[in-house]
Amino acid sequence: MPSVENILSGLAADHATGSLRLGKSGVIYLTDGRVTYAESVSAPRLEDLLGACRGISAHAVRQARQAATRPPPEPGAPRPTGGERLVAQGLLTRGELEFCVLSTVLDAAYFLLQATGHRPRFRRGERHWLGPQWYFDATGLLRECERRKAQLEQTWPSAELDTLPVVPLERISAQRVVLSPLQWEVLVGADSTATPADLARKLGRPAYSVLLAVRQLASSGLLRTPEPAPPEAPEAREPLPRRTRGATEIPAAGTGSPETSEWLPRANGDPADVNLLIRLRNALEAMT
Repeated sequence: MPSVENILSGLAADHATGSLRLGKSGVIYLTDGRVTYAESVSAPRLEDLLGACRGISAHAVRQARQAATRPPPEPGAPRPTGGERLVAQGLLTRGELEFCVLSTVLDAAYFLLQATGHRPRFRRGERHWLGPQWYFDATGLLRECERRKAQLEQTWPSAELDTLPVVPLERISAQRVVLSPLQWEVLVGADSTATPADLARKLGRPAYSVLLAVRQLASSGLLRTPEPAPPEAPEAREPLPRRTRGATEIPAAGTGSPETSEWLPRANGDPADVNLLIRLRNALEAMT
């Protein structure tokens, strides 16, 4: 099955318009081959961010969505998009809407490109109720997601914290700690049961930004982290027998004392066998 990156690149090359549905993981909307919106179950939706950060009620967003999806009164009549209705009602400015869409798409795309276990389906012509507010080139979007992935790995190499509850330490060894505003929000909002995804929805913040803040806090020694796995025990090896003094020559094939014939390989004249025996003899001499 082709990866999400390959499917998205192919749709971009075909200048496709529609929705790429990735099972229960989410959906990516394209207009003329460019990404205009994306939703992921692992990231807050635009409605969540508008309600938490902009104070826009869920009722106002629902009305705009219903109006945008309702058939026009006359066939062929222009129908404003949901985003245009939000701006026209004065709930937010055009710049604020574009910034929220930018943050939402980048956030959702990061998780959708890593989603597995789904059967991608493309529905041609399907559009998001918000309408195209920002256009993302597929190549640039993929490159930004790779940059974000590398940033997380550089901050804290383990992904275990991404799905575990955020548990702040009660005591730390540092005398002074400098936190960003988002890191402070994460520490205050953490209740030892909420995961980074839960905190993102609770705080009305992009999920990736919360993930990065959590890994930064772990790197600073402010969070409880999983115990490292114990190292694997080395395989037990039988010690080489000690060479008795005077036995400096390698016995020929089929000769030698019973003690040596039990552990020495049989020589058959092959150069590989001879070289092996020479290395074994040198090793035994170095041990005495």
